[in-house]
Order: sequence, then structure tokens, then C-alpha cells
Amino acid sequence: MQVIKLEVIIIDMDGLGAEEIKSVIENQRYPNHCISPDVRKIEVREIGEWSDEHPMNYLNKRESELVRLFGHNI
Repeated sequence: MQVIKLEVIIIDMDGLGAEEIKSVIENQRYPNHCISPDVRKIEVREIGEWSDEHPMNYLNKRESELVRLFGHNI
């Protein structure tokens, strides 16, 4: 048996908000004997208006943009 910690980046294009996203993740139906996740920490940063040129839209720019937004502890 294992316990697995995930860190996930979610771009909230629909404006659901952190609490709604947390709720969706925690209340998802998981198979068999998986215990639903318990979201422990939420950090939110504004990224401005979305466009095709946004740095989060490019894999080669995303990491540096995440460091800019969240610091080196990403």
C-alpha cells in the first residue's frame, strides 16, 4: 500500500475559485478502496488575462513563470 503526494497546477479559466476546485478534487469518485484526497494547502496567484501568448501556455516558459509566481518552492 502507498500514500502518494501530488502537487498540481490548475489554470482556472472558468473562474471556479480555489475552494470549488478543492471540492471537486476531494469529492471525486475513486476506484475500489482509494481514500479520497485531502487537499491540505491552497495557494492562488493572479495571472492576468489569458491569451495564446501567455507564458503558461508554453511548456518551455511555464516553469520560469511558476517560479516567478510562487518562488523557488514549486
